[in-house]
Amino acid sequence: MYAAVDLGSNSFRFSIGKHDGEQIRVQKSVREPIRLAAGLDADGNLTLEAMQRALNCLRSFRATLATFELEAVRVVATSTMRQAKNIATFLPQAEQAIGYPIEIISGEEEGRLIYMGVANALAQPSERRLVVDIGGGSTELILGRGLEIERVESFSVGSVRQSLSFFIGGRVDAPSFEAAILSARSIFEDGAPPYHPQFWKRAYGSSGTIRAIADIIDKNGLDRTCPERGVTPASLDLLKERFIACGHVSRIDLPGLRPDRAGTIIGGLAILIGVMRELGIDQLAPIEAGLRMGVMWDLYQRSMRHDRREESVGAFQRKFNVDTARASRVADDAVALLDQLKPSSDATPRLLYWSALLHELGMAVSQTGYHKHTAYIIENADLPGFTTREQRTMSRLALAQKGNLRKVGEFLADADFARAVVALRLAIVFMHARIDVALAAPKLRMKNRIELELRREWVTDHPTLSYWIEKEQEHWDEVGVDLGLRYA
Repeated sequence: MYAAVDLGSNSFRFSIGKHDGEQIRVQKSVREPIRLAAGLDADGNLTLEAMQRALNCLRSFRATLATFELEAVRVVATSTMRQAKNIATFLPQAEQAIGYPIEIISGEEEGRLIYMGVANALAQPSERRLVVDIGGGSTELILGRGLEIERVESFSVGSVRQSLSFFIGGRVDAPSFEAAILSARSIFEDGAPPYHPQFWKRAYGSSGTIRAIADIIDKNGLDRTCPERGVTPASLDLLKERFIACGHVSRIDLPGLRPDRAGTIIGGLAILIGVMRELGIDQLAPIEAGLRMGVMWDLYQRSMRHDRREESVGAFQRKFNVDTARASRVADDAVALLDQLKPSSDATPRLLYWSALLHELGMAVSQTGYHKHTAYIIENADLPGFTTREQRTMSRLALAQKGNLRKVGEFLADADFARAVVALRLAIVFMHARIDVALAAPKLRMKNRIELELRREWVTDHPTLSYWIEKEQEHWDEVGVDLGLRYA
């Protein structure tokens, strides 16, 4: 079984699912309305109260997850945690509370995972579709065909923020709704053309907000013209009028709407009306699949040795015309050297391998200082499957591949990172010196100092080797690490 934990801007949720040969069947789902986005203060920091609510929920989640035999667990955080300025303070506490690493994913990665969940649930390999997901802090538009994603964008407008910004004090009236709708339309306006109806056959709504709106419309008989459960511009306008007639969030009482959700549903409704008007969507079908289902499918595919990160690295090698033979040689040698240093984390060899495969992509920008260009591209690029944390680590490894080590000095306190840097730099040295690590098998150890053992004849056979090793000794000495060399 797999567990997907979604730390959203409005609610924290988790789902536990089991792959049955064709589909992932959900065994248990839990939702807690934490309203993290509403806990951001005027300076963009999470308040103490919001953090405490979140930590209490995460501890509860941890206790429940511990009662299941799980093959893998993945915890992802979305818009509000991307934005919170004090996230560096909160994140370690949150990870301790849940007992697993928390991945703050980009809006684009969020969209890809959402689409993966929807596409696998639909199982229609040739259908061209648009998926709309309205979260508490952001809205994702994803265009695809079957299982393949063609385009994904994340827009910084969500139900919580829209509700707080336009329905002040819970007041619901026509001017507030029109202002909220126009605001949403202005955000989608520039990005709308690639998502117009001529590029897809059917549109789906994957978020809890859209499913809740569709349920309210259905249970209140607001659109008899729709042949199946779904939403149309007409039904959304009728629902908007019902909300306006109530006048205040506290007085909204409609079948299908839980009282605790009214405060955010109004903002979500304004966004949905705005996006349907701007994109020209005539009908949107709600679907019981999205981010958490996508996370579970991603975990399943990784267990089957199908990792989207591999595909992303290969795509970037092609995009930047990387010399794949050189890159693969450095990657293989770096992992072999790292294996001698016995890293404590299983993730380190993989991140090192991918970093090495991309270590020269900055040459597409300039031969001079290419390692800096490589580092910048890796950290800031849209690399499907990778988390922000993973890209940052890979970026630092790329930056550390050559030259002085002072630029990454503060990160060398992490033992696994330091081991990976040693392995990558030496793999590059051996590549330049034309030494085949697989055949030569240099010996490498690292505790308080680095100990490297080479064959004496290599200096004669590879004239530049002594120069490169001497430079390495100087660079490591600058950060207080001794690189000892001996010959066998």
